[in-house]
Amino acid sequence: MPEQFMKRVIKKNAGEVEFCQAVREVVESVMPFVKKHPEYQKAKILERMAEPERVIMFRVPWIDDKGEVQINRGYRIEMNSAIGPYKGGLRFHPSVNLSILKFLAFEQVFKNSLTTLPMGGGKGGSDFDPKGKSDNEVMRFCQSFMTELQRHIGPDTDIPAGDIGVGAREIGFLFGQYKRLRNEFTGVLTGKGLNWGGSLIRPEATGYGCVYFAQEMLKTQYESIEGKICAISGSGNVAQYTAEKLIQLGAKPVTLSDSHGYIYDKHGLDTEKLEFVKELKNVKRGRIKEYAKKYGCEYFEGRYPWKIKCDIAFPSATQNEIDEGDAKQLVKNGCICVAEGANMPTAPEAIKIFQKAKILYGPGKAANAGGVATSGLEMSQNSERLSWSREDVEEKLHQIMIKIHEQCVKYGKDDNYIDYVKGANIGGFVKVADAMIDQGVV
Repeated sequence: MPEQFMKRVIKKNAGEVEFCQAVREVVESVMPFVKKHPEYQKAKILERMAEPERVIMFRVPWIDDKGEVQINRGYRIEMNSAIGPYKGGLRFHPSVNLSILKFLAFEQVFKNSLTTLPMGGGKGGSDFDPKGKSDNEVMRFCQSFMTELQRHIGPDTDIPAGDIGVGAREIGFLFGQYKRLRNEFTGVLTGKGLNWGGSLIRPEATGYGCVYFAQEMLKTQYESIEGKICAISGSGNVAQYTAEKLIQLGAKPVTLSDSHGYIYDKHGLDTEKLEFVKELKNVKRGRIKEYAKKYGCEYFEGRYPWKIKCDIAFPSATQNEIDEGDAKQLVKNGCICVAEGANMPTAPEAIKIFQKAKILYGPGKAANAGGVATSGLEMSQNSERLSWSREDVEEKLHQIMIKIHEQCVKYGKDDNYIDYVKGANIGGFVKVADAMIDQGVV
C-alpha cells in the first residue's frame, strides 16, 4: 500500500527528490495508522495532504549596484490551511527549487500541528543568494520579491517568517515594502525587529527549543544534559543558540561548521567564544575557520563534524547532511541522542541506523519546532498589540516543547523504544486530518 501510494506521488512530482523523500518518511509511519481509521482512507486525507493547496511561482527582477538587471525566481507553497493560516519561512539560497520548498512546506504542516497552535503549513523563498550582496542590493531584491508576494499573503491568510538567508535585515526590507504597498501595519511577517512588533526569544527559539526537546528525550532514559559532549553542525542562528542553551545547562558543545568545513574545540565553547562566533557570522559574515585561528583548535576542510566522538548530535545545517556512514560512526562513538535543528538533515538510511541502535532520535518536525512555535507566539502578541517579557515567552516555548514531546511519546511508544519519527508524524497528522474531515472535501 505505501509503495503504490508513493508510485503515484513520484509520478505526479517527477524529479522532486526532496519532496518525495519527505512524503515517503511520513507515509511509512502514518499509513498503518490510517488503515485502522477508515474515515481517513475514505476521505483520502493522505492524498490530499501530499498535494499543495496552492503553488505560487514568479519572476523577481532587480537592479544590482552596477546598474545591471538581474532576474531570480520566487516561490510560495501554500500547503495546508486546515487548522489555521499558512505559516512557514522564506529561504533565500541558490539551492532553492520547487522540490525543496514543497518538502519544507509538507514538513511544516506536521510541525505546526505539533505545536498545538492554530497554524497551517507553508514555505517560500528564492534562488537569490544574499551572500556577497550589498545592503542596497538585498533591499532592492526584497522590495521586488514582496511586490509580487504581497498579493498572496496577509495576517489571516499566510504569514511568512525567516529561514536560511532571511534574517532581521531581510525581514525588515520585506515588511517595509509590504506596508508601503498595502498601507497597513499588520502582523504579516514574523521575525520582526523588537521595536516594531517582533517578539523576544524569536532569534533563539529554534536552538533553545531543540535543546529543550533533547532534554525531554534524555529524561525518558533517566539521563541529564549536564556534562554531555555535544557535536553541532552549522554556525548560523540555530547552531549559535543551540550552543548557548547547552552552555547554560552545563553541557559541552565542541563543534560548529559552515559550508567550507568544521572546527573541533576539545575544550568546548564558552560564552566568550560564542560571542566571537556571533560577531564573526552575524556581523562580519566570515568563515568558521577564523575561530580555529583565534582559539588554536582543529579545523577540517569540506566536512561535517560527525566523526567527532560525542554524546549528543545536533545537525543544524541543511537537509541530508548525515548519511549512512556518518550515522554508523556516531553510533560506534557512543552517541546516545540526535536532535535535529535543521529540516530533514538525516538521510533515510541513516535514520534506520539510529532506530536499529535504539538511540534517541528527534526528527526536525518535532525537535526544531521551537522556531515556528515562537513565531506563533509573535502572531498572538501582534493580534493583541502587546509585547510579552522574555521570561514569559521562553517559558511558553519550554512548555510547548514539552507538549510536543508528550505527543511524540503518545503515538510513538512501543514496548521498549520510543519511535519519535512515528510519534511526530501521527501526532501531527491526526489534528490536521480531523480538521480536514470536519471541513469537507475542499
